[in-house]
Amino acid sequence: MIRTPLTDLLGCTVPIQQAPMGTVSSPLLAVAVAEAGGIGSINTLGLAREVIRQRLDHMRGQTDGVLAVSFLTDDIDADAVADAASRVPIVDFFWSTPRPDLVDLAHRGGALVNWQVGSAAEARAAVEAGADMVSAQGVEAGGHCRGDSPLLPLLCQVLDAVDVPVLAAGGIADARGVAAALAAGASGVRMGTRFIATEESAAHPDYVAAILAAGANSTRITDAFNACPLCEVSPRARVLVSAIEAVEAIGVDVVGTMKGTDGETSVPRRSWLPPTRNISGHIEAMAMYAGESAALVDTVVPAAQLVRSLADGAEARLASVRRSCGAR
Repeated sequence: MIRTPLTDLLGCTVPIQQAPMGTVSSPLLAVAVAEAGGIGSINTLGLAREVIRQRLDHMRGQTDGVLAVSFLTDDIDADAVADAASRVPIVDFFWSTPRPDLVDLAHRGGALVNWQVGSAAEARAAVEAGADMVSAQGVEAGGHCRGDSPLLPLLCQVLDAVDVPVLAAGGIADARGVAAALAAGASGVRMGTRFIATEESAAHPDYVAAILAAGANSTRITDAFNACPLCEVSPRARVLVSAIEAVEAIGVDVVGTMKGTDGETSVPRRSWLPPTRNISGHIEAMAMYAGESAALVDTVVPAAQLVRSLADGAEARLASVRRSCGAR
């Protein structure tokens, strides 16, 4: 077991958070990660308050592990935050200026607050607003990138700037990356791309296949998928280069359909929605978010197995480093 200030704060056994990757982060995935000792996360963007409550109640009935709920942008339903805070240990915020009122609301509901940031200044603002932990997101991360700095220098800057647990996010997909982040001073890591290729992920099979096929330099930050609430602030997200090329070349306004409880809805060209299992159409021309770590992903595994292998591998590498240092 790897013990850090984050695991002490949360009571989890593995300092790994599965990032809340929009609709790809299924409740099934989050529960599996939490059951394995990590932090399982879901996103709330586009979900009604009642749906959030029902989803969390169902998840809470499946695990006593650590779950997190993410809220994006400034357009946040305060009642939904209160509902989430009374049901899970962590309320997550991203893509907005840190707000003391939201932090206080989550605290009053009984939850801790994790604010994902892209700079040391934003990290300081989050802690001043009352955040209990921050996630430093390097530019290597998949999806919407908050800042412009690579992870390692950003992590060092954030660690110097705040005195709360810091999670490292961006470009981490294996045990070596986890160990490196922890050795650099992070209290945990936040990983998204690697969890796309798990059995519990809601990603469309073609999306998963594209991740598995990705090599070096297969992703790029772009504004190609700018029909989204986050892009109103800053239209920049890291996706697979193949998806950028496909959406630029396609000559239709609607690239697919999404099946839901209320029937089918169209997926317009340049939509922010990543291709999930309930979407059909031109999957190759949809927002296939992926970090630079996609080149390290080559298998689909159960989420619990992934969490265990990451934790065991990181622990072994850290122990090896300690032995080597002690032998000198």
